Amino acid sequence: MSVSPGQHALLALFRAAARLRRQLDDVPASQGLSPSQYNVLRILRGAGSPLPIMTIRDRMIDSQPSITRLVDRLEVRGLLERIPSTEDRRRVDCRVTSAGRELLAEMDEPIDAADRAVMSRLSASELKTLKELLDRVGRPD
Repeated sequence: MSVSPGQHALLALFRAAARLRRQLDDVPASQGLSPSQYNVLRILRGAGSPLPIMTIRDRMIDSQPSITRLVDRLEVRGLLERIPSTEDRRRVDCRVTSAGRELLAEMDEPIDAADRAVMSRLSASELKTLKELLDRVGRPD
C-alpha cells in the first residue's frame, strides 16, 4: 500500500507539532502551569476585558471540556478571577489578575526565545507561507 502525499504531509505536520510542543511547553511548566492553563491566561490578557468561560474554551488551541477545572485551578492560584454576570446568573466572566499578568510578563521573553529557536530554520517568507498554508488547511468547512 502506498502512502499519499497528503498522508506524508500530515505525518510530517504531526511530528513537527509534537516536537515543537515539547520544546514550548517547558516554559509554562517552569512556572507550574500546564499548557492549557497558560493558554487561558494568554487568551484573557489578549482580550483586554473579561470573557465568558465558554468563549475562553472556544478560543483555546486545544478545546477543553474541563475548562471549569482549568479556571478553578487558576483562580485558586490568584491568577484569574471570576466575575458573576449581572444580566445572566448562569454566565460567569473571567479576567486575568495583576498576579496573572505579572506571571505572563515573566514568561514573555522565554516564550519568545523558544519560538525563535524552534522557528529559526525558516525565513520570514517561509514562515508567512507556512502560516497561510496551515490557516487554509485548518479552516473549518
